[in-house]
Amino acid sequence: MTAISLGMPAPPPPVLNPRRKTRQIKVGKVGVGSDSPISVQSMTTTKTTDINSTLQQIAELTAAGCDIVRVACPSADDAEALPAIAQKSQIPVIADIHFQPKYVFAAIDAGCAGVRVNPGNIRKFDDQVKEISKAAADAGVSIRIGVNAGSLDKRIMDKYGKATPEALVESAVWEASLFEEHGFSDFKISVKHHDPVVMVRAYELLAEAGDWPLHLGVTEAGPAFQGTIKSATAFGALLSQGIGDTIRVSLSAPPVEEIKVGNQILESLNLKPRTLEIVSCPSCGRAQVDVYELADKVTAGLEGLEVPLRVAVMGCIVNGPGEAREADLGVASGNGKGQIFVKGEVIKTVPEAKIVETLIEEAMRIAEENGDPAGPPEVVVG
Repeated sequence: MTAISLGMPAPPPPVLNPRRKTRQIKVGKVGVGSDSPISVQSMTTTKTTDINSTLQQIAELTAAGCDIVRVACPSADDAEALPAIAQKSQIPVIADIHFQPKYVFAAIDAGCAGVRVNPGNIRKFDDQVKEISKAAADAGVSIRIGVNAGSLDKRIMDKYGKATPEALVESAVWEASLFEEHGFSDFKISVKHHDPVVMVRAYELLAEAGDWPLHLGVTEAGPAFQGTIKSATAFGALLSQGIGDTIRVSLSAPPVEEIKVGNQILESLNLKPRTLEIVSCPSCGRAQVDVYELADKVTAGLEGLEVPLRVAVMGCIVNGPGEAREADLGVASGNGKGQIFVKGEVIKTVPEAKIVETLIEEAMRIAEENGDPAGPPEVVVG
């Protein structure tokens, strides 16, 4: 069989709205702004002082599709570990700084690609902006102004009473003006809140206030399921308006899971080229096979595949043939057997017990014929 055409069509796939025009900055080798693809970030959960464990986790995140990684720097020992981590990481490293402004300078000196500063809890931060701007500019380091609902400046809290969208934005715009006053513009902004509705409104207001690149995040989003729903809801609302230049899904889960969810959100909105997509029916009384088991086994068997391949795993004769025919590879199951489709054509019929094995074999053959043997995928179940 000749090689088949896979992946996205030649014209770019449709998006709900064009990206909002923002200024361009660099976080190491990664561009952030409307001229660059939306990047996906995460944060290590290891102790930064444990250099080997931190680098191992960064390697796992890199393999999962992470573009930028953040590491915590709450102590002098953490600051001392930054040079080795920044030098050996395959992706740009951002140092996360709270409370102590001296660690901002330590991170810049360490060769970090960026520094996240939280103006609300760094002592006398506004007095340090001039020096921070100069040091960052001289080193070619970008800054993230990270405003967070849980640590707003006391002056802002006294004015608004709580972390409203307006309070978050006023804090961010004020800090941005200080950096710009000193001629520094290589920064992005985040205004995070745990409530997706408040968070979305804050970013909408911030997008109206200036052309800064924006880092999206729902802070303290929660355990994997809840955090995924919150992040997908909030990011979807903003990205569909063209708002957002880099994202971090915050989950109480291993950080690799954050990358999987973040990439899936972008792929779902056609903001990132799709990789592996598993289309499977939700099952119903019409199903004549165990769709859940089939989908799980196919997904597990294709883990690591890195081609833009859509695989349909369907359990009945109502929607099965149509979905399987539209996919690159698919099966329509029923009566103890499955029809295997490749690019709309039935190539064989196999017993139910052979469906998973056959789909995996065909997927690997297609990947090989298209010059992409294996790599990490992304899975959509719908």
